[in-house]
Amino acid sequence: MKRFFGIAMIAALLSAPAFAANSQTVNIPGTVSVGSTQLPAGDYKVSWTGSGPNVQVTFTQDKKTIATVQANAVEQKNDRKGVTTNTQGGVSVLQSIQLSSVSLVLQAAASSGQ
Repeated sequence: MKRFFGIAMIAALLSAPAFAANSQTVNIPGTVSVGSTQLPAGDYKVSWTGSGPNVQVTFTQDKKTIATVQANAVEQKNDRKGVTTNTQGGVSVLQSIQLSSVSLVLQAAASSGQ
């Protein structure tokens, strides 16, 4: 029984970094549109599930889900975190998020948060 518990603990410790890698904090310097949601400037926890073109990205702030959108995850090393926006109809729209080892390219179709 002790051996099983030890193996389970090692497996849990080794898998923890994989889960942690799917969540990072990013600063959005100005108000942006994400789907039908307006995100004011500030720090957001960005979490994502899935891989490749089928990624669901969730923006949270103060443990509250603000918005959820679909994205394409592109594995690549980035020198620094940042965001890319585009102005459409006078509104700044979030296009992508560059994180340390992945870029999340947001898709046009999105659903708002709660």
